[in-house]
Amino acid sequence: MQNSEPKDDDNAAGANSIAKYGGVAFQMIAVIGVFAYVGYRIDQSTGHKTQWVTALLALIGVFISMYIVFKSLKG
Repeated sequence: MQNSEPKDDDNAAGANSIAKYGGVAFQMIAVIGVFAYVGYRIDQSTGHKTQWVTALLALIGVFISMYIVFKSLKG
């Protein structure tokens, strides 16, 4: 009969990876949110009818956050 309980090392490794990748998700949200907010404020202050700066900065935020994800997966 085998012991079906997980080892403590397995639980610790699972908790560490959850914390690591959960942190990456919050970093992505923060980076995209900050860039989009800055773009929104620029569009508001300049009176643009079409919010091109918001779209551009949000897209830049997506690329930066993807770089952060790839960098964390590699290391």
